[in-house]
Amino acid sequence: MTRMQRLFGTTKPVIGMVHLGALPGSPLHDAGAGIDGLVESARADLAALQEAGFDAVMFGNENDRPYEFDVDTASTATMAFVIGQLKDEITVPFGVNVLWDPMATVALSAATGAAFCREIFTGTYASDMGSWTPDAGRAMRYRDRLGRPDLAMLYNISAEFADSLDRRSLPDRARSAVFSSIPDAVLVSGTITGEAARMEDLEAVKVALPDTPVMANTGVRHETVAEVLKIADGCIVGSALKFDGDTWKAIDPERARDFVQRARCAA
Repeated sequence: MTRMQRLFGTTKPVIGMVHLGALPGSPLHDAGAGIDGLVESARADLAALQEAGFDAVMFGNENDRPYEFDVDTASTATMAFVIGQLKDEITVPFGVNVLWDPMATVALSAATGAAFCREIFTGTYASDMGSWTPDAGRAMRYRDRLGRPDLAMLYNISAEFADSLDRRSLPDRARSAVFSSIPDAVLVSGTITGEAARMEDLEAVKVALPDTPVMANTGVRHETVAEVLKIADGCIVGSALKFDGDTWKAIDPERARDFVQRARCAA
């Protein structure tokens, strides 16, 4: 049994996203709603996901556009506060992702007691945010220094909003990341949030990594989840669960329940 199976209690976990509202200091932050507004919207999304039966949830700052590589300390602190306010209401394993800062993501994981985290930990990219070169070794050592060797690391190996400058194939990059960095799972993404990874990419990475969990990270929808789970070892979903399928709206409880039912039938 892999760490992922022990963590989620299933071989094909379905993880629902709690997209926090824009945090203080980011251009889209709603100062009128303030911190209380962030907590209440996250609370509603968390409740909808848990009631729908998701295996786990993940808190992310997708609304903090334009994204940063060195995230403002206030952003990480606010995320920790919001999660702390909801901690007693979380009944499933939870993870975090501070876009796009591996060190902040690991720090937030340690501060909140998250069971897993997601980030771009490896590779070199040309991106909307500029040159992008994360440091997996630094992040993994930071995790251990913070006393969290148990923290499951989900490596997104096909960065959104970016193009890899590494000319090796995606499966070769995935194999290399597993050899050099020992992630708990490898994630395959589309080009931007809410857009699906190509099925041929997902399948090629899974063929290259038969012994490592490979998950679909973006763009999984109600009509595609059965096909995705024939290949992938689980998925992370956000946009498809929202009202009108709009990434920036709240979770629609009916859409969330329908998605879980379809995933259960497919798994």
